[in-house]
Amino acid sequence: MISSPLKGCCPFRHGTEVTASMRPQTLKFKVVLYLTIALSVAMLLFTGLVAWFLYHEIIGKVSDHVIQLSEVITKSTRFAMLQNQPTYVDRIIHDVANQEKIDRIRILSRDGKITHSTHAAEIGQWVDRNAEACSHCHQSEKPLEQVPKTERTWTFKNADGKLMLGSMEVIRNEPSCYNAACHQHAKETSVLGVLDIMYPLDEVNKKLQASTLGIAGVSLTFVLIASLSVGLFVHRMVYLPLRDLESGAQRLSTGNLDQPIPVRSADEFGRLASLFNGMTDALRNSRAQLRDWAHTLEQKVESRTQELRRAQAETMRGEKLASVGLLASGVAHELNNPLTGILTFSHLLRDKMPDKSMDAEDMDLVIRETKRCAAIIKRLLDFAREKLPEKKFTDLNQVIDDTVRIVEQPAHLRDIDITVDLDRTLPPIWIDADQIKQVIMNMLVNAQHAVEEKGSITVSTRRALDPRAPATEPKQMVAISIVDTGCGIPEANLRRIFDPFFTSKEVGKGTGLGLSVSHGIVEAHGGLIEVESKVGEGSTFRVFLPLAPPLDGPETKVSGSVQ
Repeated sequence: MISSPLKGCCPFRHGTEVTASMRPQTLKFKVVLYLTIALSVAMLLFTGLVAWFLYHEIIGKVSDHVIQLSEVITKSTRFAMLQNQPTYVDRIIHDVANQEKIDRIRILSRDGKITHSTHAAEIGQWVDRNAEACSHCHQSEKPLEQVPKTERTWTFKNADGKLMLGSMEVIRNEPSCYNAACHQHAKETSVLGVLDIMYPLDEVNKKLQASTLGIAGVSLTFVLIASLSVGLFVHRMVYLPLRDLESGAQRLSTGNLDQPIPVRSADEFGRLASLFNGMTDALRNSRAQLRDWAHTLEQKVESRTQELRRAQAETMRGEKLASVGLLASGVAHELNNPLTGILTFSHLLRDKMPDKSMDAEDMDLVIRETKRCAAIIKRLLDFAREKLPEKKFTDLNQVIDDTVRIVEQPAHLRDIDITVDLDRTLPPIWIDADQIKQVIMNMLVNAQHAVEEKGSITVSTRRALDPRAPATEPKQMVAISIVDTGCGIPEANLRRIFDPFFTSKEVGKGTGLGLSVSHGIVEAHGGLIEVESKVGEGSTFRVFLPLAPPLDGPETKVSGSVQ
């Protein structure tokens, strides 16, 4: 009964058709499918419960109507029965059956004989006590005298298979009956007979089926709308953010860090998208830093490689210079003996010549030049081997004057003015005059190379304090300043100018040893060298030497060489 209205109906088939366009593996498809199944089952149960409730509600109302109708028929036929007018009773039950569309109305006697019926063929027949209409009262040997209202109606199927509602109304032996002259019923007889009504339920079933189909249609519509709504909700709130995250992860796996994913909301997915974008930015920055570090490392490696190559070249050049110096030392040593003989015999010949003669003047020139050659060879030997400083109190200004006179003539030829500004009040200081002369000579030569033409060089001496000493323990020193108006030294080279073999001059114009040797000499004297330079304006070298000799300590060995 209940299942008949739903026969052949599939409540979630349409929902499946709606979601057929979705890919079976997507979250949206799974959510919509499972939700459709769950809602369909719920709506199926709901429809069944509603149909069951409607069925019992309608059956109850029909039962009440039939019971009321039974009471009306019983009361309507009472007068005819009292008057013993069976024809009138038949007319009443036929009229009622036609108007109410009742299948059958019949009256049974107390012993089960059909006395009146809308089906004339069954009048006079006997009804079995086990029949549907009698079994409710004759469940035992003694029939029930009082039947509850809920048991006065029942449903069954007739011989044609149609569902029917049966109703039983007991006709009791009331005082009006057993006191009537036409009846011979004793007062002790309580039940005279039964009014039996068979009401067809076809219309009820049709209405119930229509109601059930309507509820099922509404439920199916609700399921479809709910599934589509949830599908749209999942698509907007879940599927799109997840697809954005998936696309971003795919781009991230391929190394694309430039395209962020959209932040569609402020909920958990939005915060996750923001965190994902932050992670992508961090990865992009880290990759950029790694790329910069790699580029910087390549540059540093290349720079260090170039420096190593230059150092290797300078080392090779130094080895060549050392070889040349050793060769020059040997040559100078070999030349020193012949020069000694020439000088000896020149003196002997000069003694035999009269003074102020032309021969004597020529011989004096030979002697002077021979002595000069010997001095040159001696200096070459001194530069080629280690030589202990021969310090003594020396007039520093005189050493500077002698050195300036040596380079002054070549400077004038190149239109370079050399200005000397010396502090004549300086006392003699404890120095090796030859080594300090070599330091000043190297710096003056470098200044000339820097100026090249049409410039000036200024040499000055002043009293100064040791820049290395703390202010609480000042130390008196002499500062020798050599200022030129040359090309200047680039800042990148200032830290390397005292390195051995470092030079910015062209090939053949320097060995890179002059300032290195000068730095060692000054340090051996307990002093220091400071440099200030601006490209295009010139350079200033300051040599600081102690005024007073050290109280103790051995003399430092210094190696000299020719620039």
